[in-house]
Amino acid sequence: MMIFSNAVVSVALLMFLGGISSFISFHKHLLNSLLSLEFMMLSSIWLLCLQFSPVGNEVYFGLFFLSLVVCEGALGLSLLVYIVRSHGNDYFKSFNMLEC
Repeated sequence: MMIFSNAVVSVALLMFLGGISSFISFHKHLLNSLLSLEFMMLSSIWLLCLQFSPVGNEVYFGLFFLSLVVCEGALGLSLLVYIVRSHGNDYFKSFNMLEC
């Protein structure tokens, strides 16, 4: 049974807050927004794995959520490719959401 210190949890929370701040401040490109969302998901998976580590099944839990994050990343990249092919770039200001 592994007990993690408060420093590890605070680093994971700092990662999550860094992802939120980059999502809010760097929203000019769609790729920047997708990368910050992916960073937030990975930090939340890390927090969940730290929370469920005394249970003993954190490996299966982490792999399940990691596979969900991979599917989300693949879907985001496919949408990014579609938007770049249809609009020519990934600026948020260059396309209207009703056209997509």
